[in-house]
Amino acid sequence: MATVSLATVTIPYAELCRLCLAQPNMQHKRPTCSRPISSLRSSFHGLTFSSSLCSFPSSSFASQSQKRLGWASRGVVSMGAMEAGVGVLGTKMGMLTYFYPDGKATAVTVVGFHEGNIVTQLKTELTDGYTAVQVGYRRVRDRKLTKPELGHLQKAGAIPMRHLQEFRLRDVEGFEPGQRLKLEEVFKDGDLVDVSGNSIGKGFAGGIKRHNFRRGAMAHGSKSHRQLGSIGAGTTPGRVFPGKKMPGRLGGTKTKIRKLEIVKVDTELRTLLIKGAVPGKPGNLLRITPAKIVGKNIPKS
Repeated sequence: MATVSLATVTIPYAELCRLCLAQPNMQHKRPTCSRPISSLRSSFHGLTFSSSLCSFPSSSFASQSQKRLGWASRGVVSMGAMEAGVGVLGTKMGMLTYFYPDGKATAVTVVGFHEGNIVTQLKTELTDGYTAVQVGYRRVRDRKLTKPELGHLQKAGAIPMRHLQEFRLRDVEGFEPGQRLKLEEVFKDGDLVDVSGNSIGKGFAGGIKRHNFRRGAMAHGSKSHRQLGSIGAGTTPGRVFPGKKMPGRLGGTKTKIRKLEIVKVDTELRTLLIKGAVPGKPGNLLRITPAKIVGKNIPKS
């Protein structure tokens, strides 16, 4: 893939084509383009196009581009949402009834933890264009991983682990590669957490089960009991609009449940008791992060 190289930023050629769309003075206006850079004969904020590279007379454009589009020194990076704090990965064990000291009963989910939750990499603005902590979870045999994966973990001094996930933070100070995240230091009793994981797959389902549609009359003369019904007009517009709620696969997708309360942190058994239900069946991988509360751990702006 052709790139546009600078002293401080490397821009993929496809992104340069996309950026041209927003500039009315640019002659290069197609969304996607396979033309070589040498065919471009226009200027963009002082850029001078050559056969393979674009040279910038000053670094001001590079810094402005990085701030506006989030470009890093290694190209455009696709970044997720900012987390309220570092989280952990766990395994759903099942559900049970928990009794408070006053006798009140509530349903809780037991989350266990295999060996892992070790920091494997720190990403910073300088090296990756954003700040994040990469955490590994669940130890596996060496032969279960590829050599690049083993090398990545050995560089951090970590054990072979199956799952690697990132927690994007505002600052990564206090973390270092190979550090083990302790459960009692990350969460405490009464904390609110966001739990995400793959929901239970239920196969192909109809509109009533999948989208809570109402059924028709069940009398003998009714011609529509559980059928979907009309999905659009005939001549105008003569098509089905995208996103129309129809029968299809239900479940088996990434689901997040927000602001669940931690009832108890059991350091002896290394488990979390979380009030309510969480996605998936027992044995499902869960991502547990501090709940995002605007004005408390997330800025209002």
